[in-house]
Amino acid sequence: MKRTLAIAAAAGVAAVATADIRITEWMYDGTGGEFVEFTNIGTSPIDLTGWSFDDDSRVAGTVSLSGFGVVAPGESVILTEFSADAFRTNWSLAASVKVIGNNTTNLGRNDEINIFDASNTLVDRLSYGDSTFAPGSIRTQGTSGNAFLADLGTNNVYAWFFSAPGDLFGSSFSNAGTFGNPGFYYIPAPGALALAGLATLAAGRRRR
Repeated sequence: MKRTLAIAAAAGVAAVATADIRITEWMYDGTGGEFVEFTNIGTSPIDLTGWSFDDDSRVAGTVSLSGFGVVAPGESVILTEFSADAFRTNWSLAASVKVIGNNTTNLGRNDEINIFDASNTLVDRLSYGDSTFAPGSIRTQGTSGNAFLADLGTNNVYAWFFSAPGDLFGSSFSNAGTFGNPGFYYIPAPGALALAGLATLAAGRRRR
């Protein structure tokens, strides 16, 4: 039932390396389990063996992402506090969607998402928090956040918007009643961000 995977500034990120793995969706709190989605937005497979995740402590190696293995172009993978099987069931995800579960480095209302490669170099960071870090930005409690392709990797939480009915990502309710689209990130064809798609996503953007 869940969609299959398809290819469809830098504040505080002074040392970010060039890479095609990006943070593409997150929900810091929800009855269906908090999660972070990473997507290979490039054109070549990327092996995540030796890669890692951490929150605002910014320590490489804290949570291993090696279990994702090779991530194909256009493929999205999920890190969640739930077990992998429970998360897939909750969001009706196919068994082919790569999920690393039982993450205990939990996200808070004001926190960071950091990805490090196998050499412990920062690849992407998202600093967020509507109450202290970025007043007026989205609060992903029960509804996930998404961003346009051009805004990925910029660490600008104001560029992120809520998942919304009818958006290009095919957002829907989980079995637990939370709203999002884990397991899929819409990558438009080169030079083809359709006006209809822009209008749909803009409708879901929260006013600041």
